[in-house]
Amino acid sequence: MSNPVKKNDQTLDHAAILAAEFKLDSARVAETVALIDAGNTIPFIARYRKEATGGIDDQTLRALDERLSYLRKLDEQKETVRGSITEQGKMTDTIAAALDAAKTLAEVEDIYRPYKPKRKTRASVAKARGLEPLARRLYEQRPADDPALLAGEYLSAEVPDAASALSGARDILAEGFSDSAALRATLRSLYHATARVESRAAKPDADSVYAAYYDYGEPAAKMAGHRVLAVDRGEREGFLKVSVAVDSERAVRMITDRAVKNASPAAGEVRAAAADAYARLIHPSLEREVRAELTERACDGAIGVFGKNLRQLLLQPPIKGKVALGLDPGYRMGCKTAVVDATGKVLDTAVIYPIPEFKRVDEAKRTLKALIQKHHVEIIAIGNGTASKETEIFAAGVIAELDASVSYMVVSEAGASVYSASKLAAEEFPEYDVNLRSAVSIARRLQDPLAELVKIDPKAVGVGQYQHDMPPARLSAALDGVVEDCVNTVGVDLNTASAPLLARVAGVTQATAKNIVLYREAQGAFQTRKELLKVPKLGPKAFEQCAGFLRVPGAKDPLDATAVHPESYAAAKKLLAVCGLSPEDIGTPAASGLRERANGLGYDALAAQLGVGVPTLKDMIEELLRPGRDMRDSLPKPLLRTDVLDMKDLKPGMQLTGTVRNVIDFGAFVDVGVHQDGLVHISQISSRYIRHPSEVLKVGDVVTVWVLSVDLQKKRIALTMKQPKEQSGESA
Repeated sequence: MSNPVKKNDQTLDHAAILAAEFKLDSARVAETVALIDAGNTIPFIARYRKEATGGIDDQTLRALDERLSYLRKLDEQKETVRGSITEQGKMTDTIAAALDAAKTLAEVEDIYRPYKPKRKTRASVAKARGLEPLARRLYEQRPADDPALLAGEYLSAEVPDAASALSGARDILAEGFSDSAALRATLRSLYHATARVESRAAKPDADSVYAAYYDYGEPAAKMAGHRVLAVDRGEREGFLKVSVAVDSERAVRMITDRAVKNASPAAGEVRAAAADAYARLIHPSLEREVRAELTERACDGAIGVFGKNLRQLLLQPPIKGKVALGLDPGYRMGCKTAVVDATGKVLDTAVIYPIPEFKRVDEAKRTLKALIQKHHVEIIAIGNGTASKETEIFAAGVIAELDASVSYMVVSEAGASVYSASKLAAEEFPEYDVNLRSAVSIARRLQDPLAELVKIDPKAVGVGQYQHDMPPARLSAALDGVVEDCVNTVGVDLNTASAPLLARVAGVTQATAKNIVLYREAQGAFQTRKELLKVPKLGPKAFEQCAGFLRVPGAKDPLDATAVHPESYAAAKKLLAVCGLSPEDIGTPAASGLRERANGLGYDALAAQLGVGVPTLKDMIEELLRPGRDMRDSLPKPLLRTDVLDMKDLKPGMQLTGTVRNVIDFGAFVDVGVHQDGLVHISQISSRYIRHPSEVLKVGDVVTVWVLSVDLQKKRIALTMKQPKEQSGESA
């Protein structure tokens, strides 16, 4: 949450700035800022304070909150700089006005640069030797001045000759040019408009994944984020030398046009100082700045893509009401197997050896068939790790021999091993070893991706790009926000949710989540939402934030099973009464005409009668019609398979159906059932121009693709979503 700062005459109207930037109503933004400052969570504000915010969605609220934090940090930095310059006795109306007008931290830093305490520099040494008056005199560029004669007046034990004196004076002038905020702003504009990023091989003879960047360059303004991150990583790993290039002569000319007044000898010293300032101080600084801005922009983009992919992965439709069997493939340690019932409870476990080289395939078949028949297994989840392909072939063979309707899906096991070895997994499954816990997790991922994946560090779920290069704190904050939004969008069953899932509910901390589970284990299932207030460390504020997202199916008060917030129960019951209904009618056919009755009465008039806003009324009606609805149920179901393809079976032109596993800047990876995901390059996604693959695709989409090429040696499959004009007629 953003922390409010003390207002002062220089503090900008944050609400007005945010409203302009986000194209929102300033009064609504002001209300939103007040709600954030009052300690309300983003999910709570998004869902239950729509009247105040005007219905701003959770993603926009998070972006607004982040920007608000930046503006407040900017204000704090302005005050810090203002105080420091004032203490030095150098504050002027011009500096004060510049600080007031600064819109970025970089601008504030430029203003502060001349007054910022510096470490020992060539200029500070020259000033200590008394050469500042000489620098000022040279800058005046009087036509009659002879620099050498002037310098002779400043000789000392530390300044033995005129050349030394002039060198020191030029150092002072150079630092002055470098410290000029106006000059830096001008040069920064040049860099933003014309700078090129160039990379060269640091080890020309070394083969690496960065070979494409061994002799590379492109305008910084047009450089795609994934290329920025690739170049950054190549530089860190010692394969690349990276630089930022501009027209240096033009840059120096921009300095001399401001500083050089004539063609006098003194002007020559100023000209030399300008060239030195650019080469030694300004260019390295702006080069770092350009690189930092590119990296920050690339990280923002990568984190945004990661967050979008994670959201789609977490909101994959669950396969409800089916007994699932999880297979965690392996060679030496065998394939770990776990059967879970429709609620995720473990029914059985086993270890089988389906890989032919172990000569136990028949035994593995018997074991798997027995498990499927004994527990009436309907779906099989196969992890996509080591030996996944062999296990998939084995499972498809077993399914073909069964007289039962069983299908399978290969699921990502990213993070499963980390979870299995965690303290959390040990607490959840103390009777099972690490490998069997992983099989349970894989089965549950197919049943309810959200409930299972919240147990894993979001960074480990495998749907990002360059995630290990991201600033850890920023990445964690962004991904945690995505998880929180997804959990609260779906809602949580208070009596079945695990502690990790509860901890993602708005207003619930990890400690409180554990207390909820302990209370449930000691006292039995929750009968009402109000009972939450008996949980240790869950006070009224936390209850306000979390209550609407926690459901109690079968509660005495039917409203406890809906997303209607307890603060609106009285209004909901009054609504039912006005429409001739009772709480017992919630979710039944009797309530089916509720929306029409509300339309007849008029939403504005009805909302006023109930004492709520129209947005709350509309949400309330939807909940009374379909209590505790899961928005994931309306999404297309996952693609389940019963047979298997091999990569060598793929031919150019072959039509396939696959599932999008990851969306990145330059394309999307699609699982077409051959263990190796194929790449649909951005140019092959759509016949129309798209800026990013996410405009068309999202994780979990089931798509039709055609094979462009197959490289068995490199294990690469190129796919297209553009139907070829001439097809081979083959499909799978």
